[in-house]
Amino acid sequence: MLSMGDLSLSSMLLLAGALWLALAIDHWLGEPSARWHPVVWMGQYLGWVGAFIAPQRTQPGAADYKRFVLGALGWIAGAALVLIATVLLQQGAWQLPAWLGWVLLGLLLKPLLAWRMLRGEVLAVEAALAESLPAGRARLAWLVSRDVQALSAEEVRESAIESLAENLNDSVVAPIFWFMLLGLPGAALYRFANTADAMWGYRGVYQGRDWSWTGKWAARADDVLSWLPARLTALLLALVKGGLSLRAVRREAGRTPSPNSGWPMAAMALALGVSLHKPGVYVLHSQGRAPLAGDTLQSAALGSKVVLALAILATVAMVFIVFVGGGMRS
Repeated sequence: MLSMGDLSLSSMLLLAGALWLALAIDHWLGEPSARWHPVVWMGQYLGWVGAFIAPQRTQPGAADYKRFVLGALGWIAGAALVLIATVLLQQGAWQLPAWLGWVLLGLLLKPLLAWRMLRGEVLAVEAALAESLPAGRARLAWLVSRDVQALSAEEVRESAIESLAENLNDSVVAPIFWFMLLGLPGAALYRFANTADAMWGYRGVYQGRDWSWTGKWAARADDVLSWLPARLTALLLALVKGGLSLRAVRREAGRTPSPNSGWPMAAMALALGVSLHKPGVYVLHSQGRAPLAGDTLQSAALGSKVVLALAILATVAMVFIVFVGGGMRS
């Protein structure tokens, strides 16, 4: 795994080049097939382990520390496998000729980023909603785990925009953030943690299993790893929009029960000038108007600008670190 002591111009440029290659592959080709997708493999592992450790119930049970320990051990075992595999793969890339190492690292990073798929799915919800409300609800069900059958057209659109903002962090910004800090193992560990939270991190019963204690470790691990990237996502949205009140973003983000997802959603609501809400849970930017079809398109455009801005800033930061570090050592 990369450390500050290992930094060199060649290794840092290799990481930056791999990032741009991964984003180019994502833009032009999208996702690899499920058979070759590492995030799908992570999900298969989590689904298999979860079936053994999460009890089947119709109502949440009492405090269960045994289930908590089992959930933590299952998470740690999966994370260890991910780290071992990606450390070996990255070390292998370092040993190759520069151009071949760049290609391999970019190909390995790409499945850990999913901007094209996220953008396409959100725009597909808007397109389906233009056909009919049932079509919009059905398409939204591909994106969210909540019950969509009773949602109005306005609520379908709000959910799609919220999903884009939240997953802009989870599927793009956070993996890139950890990739720049720790290389391929950092990005892969984050995607494992985020996938585990998505599959295990429920506060009660989901699909017939009680995750209240089994998924608690997974939920907290994702909270920790997403803390800085979620705020970076909000900051980038403010930057590409041309300036938002960070005090307002912080205030609105605090209205959600999540310590992290509220930040990109609040920034997106303020950037679009719309109100986003989840009935009975939160309302973001209550003074805003109801979102329109054009707001979904604009949210996707803002997301694309965030991805580009992050790649540029990450590259500049890496070059700066290399030259500052080199100056300090000379």
